[in-house]
Amino acid sequence: MSAEWQGQLKNSVLLILSLLALLSTAAPCFGKGPICRYVDANGVTHVCSPPVPSVPAIFIKMADGTQRRFSPAPQSYEGIIKAAGRAYRVDAALIKAVIRAESNFRPGAVSHKGARGLMQIMPANNAALDISNPFDPVQNIMGGTRHLKQLLVRYHKNTALALAAYNAGTSAVDKHCSIPPYPETRAYVSRVMEFYRQYKGS
Repeated sequence: MSAEWQGQLKNSVLLILSLLALLSTAAPCFGKGPICRYVDANGVTHVCSPPVPSVPAIFIKMADGTQRRFSPAPQSYEGIIKAAGRAYRVDAALIKAVIRAESNFRPGAVSHKGARGLMQIMPANNAALDISNPFDPVQNIMGGTRHLKQLLVRYHKNTALALAAYNAGTSAVDKHCSIPPYPETRAYVSRVMEFYRQYKGS
């Protein structure tokens, strides 16, 4: 091996060692395995590296006293939505559309009228829908889907009327025998139906 080649090899080795030293200083967790844990909406513990992306989240106290972390991301609730859809025979795409319109997937949402959680359940309806904690995504989605199913049955699977009743109440829909002439309700029905079409097509 020539002296020139030996010199180039030595310089290459020194460069590699310098880069490794720099990495160990700048990123102390590099190569040390998992550096965080989190629990998803289904109660499954995940180990991750690098850390979970920084997104607004909420910690909800569950019935057993534990706290679980939920994020405002649609994929966090896919399992619950599908389970609710199967349980009450409601299209999962419609459930997701209602959640998006009601809370935009924020489990801790509270409206100015006092409606709570992902599907914005009014406190007066909690008992009838078997909800003890409206901020618990499982209870809220199951209860909200149960209510939506009742409305679909009442209005003979007319989705628009069921959505109008979800927003304005059954008395308003029954009084007008159609979507009530309220700007908020008409905009709500239009918005949910558009989301529904999007989710159905995806």
